[in-house]
Amino acid sequence: MPDSLTPTIPETITVHLGTPDSSAQNVTLTFPDYIKNVASSEIYPTWPEAAIRANIYAQISFALNRVYTEWYRSRGYDFDITSSTQYDQAFVYGRDVFSNISRIVDEIFNNYVVRRGSVEPLFTQFCNGTSVTCQGLSQWGTVDLANRGYTPYEMLQYYYGSDIDIVRNAAVEPFLGSYPGTPFGLGSSGNEVRILQVELNRIADNYPAIPKIAPANGFYRESTAEAVRVFQGIFGLPQTGIVNKATWYQIKYIYVAVKNLAELTSEGLRPSEVEGGFPDQLSNGDYGIFVSYLQYYLNVIAYFNPAVPSGPANGVFGNETEQQVRAFQSFYGLPVNGVVDFRTWTLIQGIYNDIAAGLPADYAGDTAALYPGYILTPGLSNNDVRALQTYLNLIGRTYRDFPEIPVSGYYGTQTENAVRVFQELFGLPVSGLVGAPTWDAISKEYNFIRFGTQRTG
Repeated sequence: MPDSLTPTIPETITVHLGTPDSSAQNVTLTFPDYIKNVASSEIYPTWPEAAIRANIYAQISFALNRVYTEWYRSRGYDFDITSSTQYDQAFVYGRDVFSNISRIVDEIFNNYVVRRGSVEPLFTQFCNGTSVTCQGLSQWGTVDLANRGYTPYEMLQYYYGSDIDIVRNAAVEPFLGSYPGTPFGLGSSGNEVRILQVELNRIADNYPAIPKIAPANGFYRESTAEAVRVFQGIFGLPQTGIVNKATWYQIKYIYVAVKNLAELTSEGLRPSEVEGGFPDQLSNGDYGIFVSYLQYYLNVIAYFNPAVPSGPANGVFGNETEQQVRAFQSFYGLPVNGVVDFRTWTLIQGIYNDIAAGLPADYAGDTAALYPGYILTPGLSNNDVRALQTYLNLIGRTYRDFPEIPVSGYYGTQTENAVRVFQELFGLPVSGLVGAPTWDAISKEYNFIRFGTQRTG
């Protein structure tokens, strides 16, 4: 899987000319030439241009999903996609392509469909809509919609839902596969380690014997090695704690499976799963989302530990935040320099998590609870989501044009939309995800509406 937040377009794609296990030939060609061939094989050049464009968007996104999830390569194959419509989309090696289709592909080959709030190209399932029907796009159905005046984007929304976006003008780069090239283990660090940690943590939701790695920050320490060893044991690999190519791609394979990334009903890759980890250090003068997390954690610790003063929660690392850090470092036996390095950050998170875990279930009474310590994302179903919905529901009954939502415990589209509206209204980054800063702001607003308590601080 690529390291960047926005997937790139591969310069080339390798197609297996048959079903996956057949002994057919592999051919490698440029990605635009592949899409031109597929579009000329799947649809008719005489269709309305809007219908042609909608279908090409779907074909591009389908192929990119196969490349980005390494669907076949993680299973040990040496190709990216097949020519079999039983598994993928039609490709006829050596065929001529239609000139109008070629022109459209040249214009939009580096645009693709994503589910809003997700990163990976959407698995845009489609079928002809006559002899074969499916949950996704109907190819012949797009002709009818085009004749009714639908735009290509409206057609894609019609079939894949209103919560989709089109990524435009993505960069074109060689796709070399996600495996770093050499085995790595204890003492390693970097983005490949962080990706590994994020993926193992998600797999652990389905395989709870695998210990969670906290924090997933790109440093390969014993907690990561233990998670790797347990994973290797579950899936029949030598339990070395070292990530070689076989382990790397087995993790990819299971990760894609548990998140349904290659299905239309994909759980989705959230930006929080692929964005950069905690910076090397935070110090006076820094600002941004990680400072907001730092301030939230420190203020909670300060509430329970009078040796640590309370401070602002404004996302700016100023003198007051530095004083909090120094007091924390002094109390917990760290070098007192006011700089949050890896060691300080890890201990702050650990103390916060210990506080949250040690509180009784009903400690908050009727007021909002502490942030649960992980990012709440669409697809979750638990009591933390139920609490979030309770807070948002009251806020929704107070603010005009703010959506009221059901308190179901399931983080679906209505909850995500409400979070987005709240984030926009209160000047937070609009992601639809609930991390510590968003939870804190929602909690304060809920407490203010219900009890008249102070919003700030």
